[in-house]
Amino acid sequence: MLGIVGTVPDLQFPLCHGPARLIDGRLNIGGRDIPINRGTPALLAAALKAAEWMGGGEEVYAFLVGDIGVGEGSRKLYAFLASHLPELEFEALTFHYIQPDVDWHVKVLFAVESMRQRPILIADAGFMYAAKMSGQAASYDFFTPDVGELAFLADELAPHPFYTRGFILHQNNKVPDLIRRAYQHDNAPAHLVVKGQPDYITCGNQVVATVDQPSFAAMEAIGGTGDTLTGLLTVLCAAAFSRTDAAVLAAKANRWAGYYADPGPATQVIELIETIPQALAKVMEQYQKEKTHG
Repeated sequence: MLGIVGTVPDLQFPLCHGPARLIDGRLNIGGRDIPINRGTPALLAAALKAAEWMGGGEEVYAFLVGDIGVGEGSRKLYAFLASHLPELEFEALTFHYIQPDVDWHVKVLFAVESMRQRPILIADAGFMYAAKMSGQAASYDFFTPDVGELAFLADELAPHPFYTRGFILHQNNKVPDLIRRAYQHDNAPAHLVVKGQPDYITCGNQVVATVDQPSFAAMEAIGGTGDTLTGLLTVLCAAAFSRTDAAVLAAKANRWAGYYADPGPATQVIELIETIPQALAKVMEQYQKEKTHG
């Protein structure tokens, strides 16, 4: 079973958890229909599409709460996870859009360590911030930052993303330097998938792969493509791949999904998600050829 934790931008949305389903292009959790725009719903939908195509019968279990950035919903979710995670088992557990809170993050991490089997831990967005702010980045298997988020990881003095120093923020063309700096100050996990052009995959403090094809500007305008990459990574990490191979395949599949969606200015992320099976078929075929002839 795979676990995915996050929020939706709706103050009226209560804390809910349960197996996630895709029904008629909408996300369904415990009988609740949730539109798929971007954020955690897009991540969940991508994971569900990928898990279905992989055919391994992986159930995707979601934990969601409404939060528009104030943090009340996130604190409820933190408290629930701290109390209940030890009762559950996941092969991979991904934390997504949650307001960063150092104290609650530490409690949740303690709960993870109390689980019968430690899952592969993936953090994106707010939870990645909380992990870095609490000095616990090394407890994770993956962070999935974009270049701006990587700059915060690389700034050993910044207590919050708002305070990332300008000279670091302006190093967008020096991603390998930012990666080295993040590892130098113990602000990165075992692996990074840095989302951008190209995508960088690390193992330890070494860049072990980059993925830059297919590439087209229209995909950059689709909100949620970083979320779909993290969803793909969640599923592939739980499959029979090395961590590095899972990251490379996720980055390639996300790009091919964009290619097959043939995006234009009005393209929505759900259209890209619908092409994930086709994209996975493409990258798995390439992967098998490389393994056979490599």
